[in-house]
Amino acid sequence: MSEYYLPRSGPMPRPKSVEEGREILKNEAFDAPNVQEITFNALEFTAVCPKTGQPDFGRVEITYTPNDKCIESKSLKFYLWSFRDQGAFCESLAAQIADDVSFAIEPKRVEVTVYQSARGGIELTTKAVREHE
Repeated sequence: MSEYYLPRSGPMPRPKSVEEGREILKNEAFDAPNVQEITFNALEFTAVCPKTGQPDFGRVEITYTPNDKCIESKSLKFYLWSFRDQGAFCESLAAQIADDVSFAIEPKRVEVTVYQSARGGIELTTKAVREHE
């Protein structure tokens, strides 16, 4: 894999870090067509609890209004995969993903909702919204 780009074919490499995933998200973006809103639903999201090291499972919904660029779905899969070994609270995940999407494509608006599956009988949902001119 060349630095901060995904291979055009073959198996996808494992992310080295969330920072690498963020750069790939930016570099793989493409020119936006004439669409008003785009929504991704990532149904198999995994992160790690920073206190216990146990996996947290859930899903992530990303809705954005494109400006000049759109997110390429393969790069989004890579980026979200990078959290698999990242210790983070659900609340910080929503904020970081919203900030990273903003960094990558500078959308007019992005809304990220993280739905954490129940662990210990508690489910958690967090939302982060970023609006840009």
